[in-house]
Amino acid sequence: MQRRMGYRGREFRVVKFRTMREDRKAPREEEGGRSIDQFITKENDRRITALGRFLRRTRIDELPQAFNILAGQMSWIGPRPEASQLSEWYEAEIPFYRYRHVVRPGITGWAQVNQGHVAEIDDIRTKLQYDFYYIRNFSLWLDILIVVKTIRTVFTGFGHK
Repeated sequence: MQRRMGYRGREFRVVKFRTMREDRKAPREEEGGRSIDQFITKENDRRITALGRFLRRTRIDELPQAFNILAGQMSWIGPRPEASQLSEWYEAEIPFYRYRHVVRPGITGWAQVNQGHVAEIDDIRTKLQYDFYYIRNFSLWLDILIVVKTIRTVFTGFGHK
């Protein structure tokens, strides 16, 4: 389970399959040594296991989050919940970042189907604009479009990392 920032900025634990191994060379959080880079998954990240690559590519690693939906912490569609440490860092670096917490986070969303996974700060800003677009234009039709694009992503692999 991972700590994520959710609806109204409340932290919750997201249920996921483990797809990465721990970076044993990195200082531990209790030692005060974790850097923000440890929470960002980069393309071809060496911490991703072979099974993890398959689970991520097919999006199967997201299925356990249905428990978070049943608990009322998440929705099927909405901005993806960020790791709490990343969210706090982004809130300090990017104006209005916290506004994305006015809706429940989702398993899939407008940013995911249009941009995929991102790691660089400029890409995060672009992703945030997709999240804001979704929040401003929330509708059944937009949700249907996101579902269709998500199914396409699962079968084509676009955006997986």
